[in-house]
Amino acid sequence: MEIAGKKVLVFGSGISGIGAAGILEGRGAQVTLYDANEKLQEKELREKMRGGENTRIVLGKFPETLLGELDLVVISPGVPTDLPVVKLMRQKKVPVIGEVELAYELGKGDVLAVTGTNGKTTTTALLGEIMKEDRDSVFVVGNIGIPYTNVVDRTIDKSVIVAEMSSFQLETIVDFCPRVSAILNITPDHLNRHHTMEAYIEAKKNVAKNQGADDICVLNYEDETLREFGKTLTAQVLYFSSRRKLEKGIFLDGDRIIYRNPEECTICSIKELKLLGAHNYENVMAAVAMAAAYGVPVEKIRKAVTEFAGVEHRIEFVTEKRGVAYYNDSKGTNPDAAIKGIQAMIRPTYLIGGGYDKESSYREWIESFDGKVKKLILIGQTKEKIAEEAKECGFTKTVLLDTFEDAVLTAAKLAEPGDAVLLSPACASWGMFRNYEERGDKFKEIVNSL
Repeated sequence: MEIAGKKVLVFGSGISGIGAAGILEGRGAQVTLYDANEKLQEKELREKMRGGENTRIVLGKFPETLLGELDLVVISPGVPTDLPVVKLMRQKKVPVIGEVELAYELGKGDVLAVTGTNGKTTTTALLGEIMKEDRDSVFVVGNIGIPYTNVVDRTIDKSVIVAEMSSFQLETIVDFCPRVSAILNITPDHLNRHHTMEAYIEAKKNVAKNQGADDICVLNYEDETLREFGKTLTAQVLYFSSRRKLEKGIFLDGDRIIYRNPEECTICSIKELKLLGAHNYENVMAAVAMAAAYGVPVEKIRKAVTEFAGVEHRIEFVTEKRGVAYYNDSKGTNPDAAIKGIQAMIRPTYLIGGGYDKESSYREWIESFDGKVKKLILIGQTKEKIAEEAKECGFTKTVLLDTFEDAVLTAAKLAEPGDAVLLSPACASWGMFRNYEERGDKFKEIVNSL
């Protein structure tokens, strides 16, 4: 992609937008950074940029006069693609791509891309550790919190880019083509953005849309949508399963993780893993399958897998105080992820939930409590909605509070020795926090100060 001299609009000033503006300016483009939030401060945005002296910054209402002079628009993941102004850009035949697509076009090396509703971050982080055992130039990027554009200038032909891909990022790819891809699972999420489950599924499937016969796609055999999707792909398909033995792929056999393609080998026993829960065994299998299919020796895979301790904010043990164990599962941002959190608990649990409404149903989450939840402490935009669904399910042990701090302190006050306090909100953090990381950090701060 030739960038020098092109007039490029970067839409959105979050970390992806800042990263895109930096690489574009560095490659000689004439960059305009736009954000609809007029309350943002230009000075603060410039301080976040690499260089940025020549980037024009526009805030507030979009000036449509800009459209006539643009060669390209790079849209950030947080910007809905169905906004009227984005539709107008496409009507005017201005190419609209995402930050990931831009980085892919400008970077070097092979991409290994992970998507799915849940487990993406754990799988991506583990795959990154496996690849670092085998390669010198490895970058872990994407939805995991590091913009792909931030590492582009350091990539070489032998680099491996391990990318966590959200549905928002996958909406705007054009030629992006991972050497190995994976879709871990698909359950309802972000329906406020995608509007229909069908649109959400199609966005996830985009991770494999450009893959050819020499590429590999790893899929969850136990997800019916993905099992059928695998039959339509040109890429080579490897399945993983936690419920049955597979003729080809990776599966759980008793307590052993077995890889078969075509020879069979034991990767490890689940007793050797530091990760908790069946969902994490699936994450491990997906990462192992991707690495093995890419050619990483089994000995290096085994070493990385058995040493991996998990990721922050995902069923993260914080501390034990007065006999009460505290777990931070702030990354449980939808009901399906939060189900995994409560299933991992082995103590009676005070559960903190609620937050931003992504138009999810919470019934399955509530039904998964299985007698473990002593009290469900609710906060945020969804607290009344969740309480009502809980009541409909016959669960009435709910407490509705106004602040996050009150929720944590109330849980700590009610919990007795032998109990657990689990932050696993089943909702996004927006409206109360900037992101789930900030929410999880606040939880840990309050807990550690008890």
